[in-house]
Amino acid sequence: MSIARTAAASGPEPKAAAKSRKPTFRPEVQGLRALAVLMVVAYHVWLGRVSGGVDIFLLISAFLLTLSFVRKAESGRPFGLLGHWLHLFKRLLPAAVVVILGVLAGTWLILPQGRWPQVLDQAWASLLYSQNWLLADTAVDYYAQDHAGASPLQHFWSLSIQGQVFILWPLIFAGSAALLALLHRITALHGLTYRGLLALVFGAVFAISLAFSVEQTATNQAYAYFDTRARLWEFALGSLLALALPYLKPRRALRLVLGWAGLAGMVSVGLLLTVDRSFPGFVALWPTLSAAAIIVAGQTGSRFGVDRFLSSKPAVALGDNSYALYLWHWPVLVLALAATGVEEPNLVQGLAIVGASIVLAVLTTRFVEKPLRDWHWPKLRAWRTAVVIAACGAVLAGPVAIWQTTLTAEEAATAAQPRELTPGAAALSPENAGVPAPEAKFIPGPSALDQDWAGIHAPCTGANATADPILEGCRQAVPAEGASKRIVVLGDSHSQQYLGALAPIAEARGWELVTLLMPACRFGASSDTRNAECNAYNSAASAYVLEHRPDAVFTVASLTHEEAPFETEVPGYLDGVRPFTEAGIEVVGIRDNPRFTFNMPECVQRHGAEAPECNPSLSESLVDPSPLEGYRGKLDGLHLMDMSDFICARGVCPAVVGNVYVYKDDNHLTRTYVESMIPMFEQRLLAATGWR
Repeated sequence: MSIARTAAASGPEPKAAAKSRKPTFRPEVQGLRALAVLMVVAYHVWLGRVSGGVDIFLLISAFLLTLSFVRKAESGRPFGLLGHWLHLFKRLLPAAVVVILGVLAGTWLILPQGRWPQVLDQAWASLLYSQNWLLADTAVDYYAQDHAGASPLQHFWSLSIQGQVFILWPLIFAGSAALLALLHRITALHGLTYRGLLALVFGAVFAISLAFSVEQTATNQAYAYFDTRARLWEFALGSLLALALPYLKPRRALRLVLGWAGLAGMVSVGLLLTVDRSFPGFVALWPTLSAAAIIVAGQTGSRFGVDRFLSSKPAVALGDNSYALYLWHWPVLVLALAATGVEEPNLVQGLAIVGASIVLAVLTTRFVEKPLRDWHWPKLRAWRTAVVIAACGAVLAGPVAIWQTTLTAEEAATAAQPRELTPGAAALSPENAGVPAPEAKFIPGPSALDQDWAGIHAPCTGANATADPILEGCRQAVPAEGASKRIVVLGDSHSQQYLGALAPIAEARGWELVTLLMPACRFGASSDTRNAECNAYNSAASAYVLEHRPDAVFTVASLTHEEAPFETEVPGYLDGVRPFTEAGIEVVGIRDNPRFTFNMPECVQRHGAEAPECNPSLSESLVDPSPLEGYRGKLDGLHLMDMSDFICARGVCPAVVGNVYVYKDDNHLTRTYVESMIPMFEQRLLAATGWR
């Protein structure tokens, strides 16, 4: 969500006394901002859902910004773009920097070391107003998502979008003014006004961006949610509202209805819709038009109008502190849950979080925002304002750079350890039974852990190419000389993780590898347990195999779960691989690895590798007998593998084996650990298949 101080774009002093308010100040809009931030906070703390409040903030931002610039244009005052931008970011950055520094302190005190690199990267992105693009890139990357806990800085995505629009919109205002002057000079369009030209421009932005948003939300919602282009229409709607407002003069009775209807629409959208999966498409018209209705209603002069509530002193006061409250509420929530281990706060815990956030917001507004806003020295020269902005950036950039440099040095030292200190799976081999692991730092280090994925990366070409667009992610590893065997790897990330062993073995033996992988889509015949996209992908992958006729197919043949039953057969597995075996294609089915309800490396970083909670029982991770036993003898050419004794041993499934992290999260093996299984993996593979 976002609630950047839109008042900074329009001019009204957000915390001044009523007598110092500018004549253009609209108290009901300030109260609307307060209500929107309360929606965001309440939905985050207690409902764990998106409220639609962010969309209201975006609309208000553009509404106030447009009022300000149109007022300048129509009064003949210069826009002063550089001064405007410097003034704006001087007001936005200080509070943001204070909050980010507070988050860094909380991260160091509370969050496990494995999450530090992510927070530091997001600190840079938040400072540079690019957080939304960082999150957009990771949102569509299944393997990059942190499923164990949210980032305490991820809410800066909307501030980033606003910052980008605060740069773009003044350029549109200035460009439109220049274009209008040119048109008046060379054409007969003297009847075209500045307000009319802006309406045409923002109308086009609204239509194009909304169409783009609808299309992207339907096809790539995870990316569209953070995409500035998919949100521009919300700003354009706010600008169109500002341009049209002087001509919208409904009767008081209608204004009363508009106000309360808008309020009802605002508070109901998040309750009635799962907005985090349908926004920012056309559904976002619901909260934005609701807010627009309240703005159109304006000051009704009636004691029954919604403006009487929104213009009240408490509402306006909360609106004055809304930027800081938005900044603080999310990190306070995330860090509080991380510190206490609570997954969802109850009413009392939630009220404590909200109360702490309000206190921090008031203190930040009172002792950071207001003093810097009222400081006279920077106002005298533009370069002085620039110095203040640079100083704010340096206050944050210094600690972040030092911290990242320290982590990089520690990572290099960890990676440089002698290999004999980090045997990994070899520590579970019979000859090493009972031999304690030497003292060493666990690998991969926290900075490298998140990216410790196996994989092959060359696109499929030549004989391995496919024209099916569903399989555009096809990848190949082809030996320099003729391949002695060609293997196609099917399935999801649990198939991919075994490439840490399979790919080096294939390279050493001159085998050719092709991967057809889709996140969270285990290979098998079409099943109601899979979504339509997964079923379509598996069908296309099956057709590929039957067309290209490889020597063998590699799959994961069981399916593990967080809770009982802990392991089952893959739905439709035998029916899925039967066409291959009937065509003379061998199939290798490996047993799935355990998955858990918690992040394994974070557990170690919190409690230590020997802590019982980081070494769950084998009986709570895998079942006995293995589901693979139900496949035996069913299909000729189906070869079964089980590496679970090199993942779990002596009745437990440890998070660390031989000074190597076994897992990178709650269910994926690290590439480093799988690589330590290469000798055992190769032995089992050859024994199961009879290959030489």
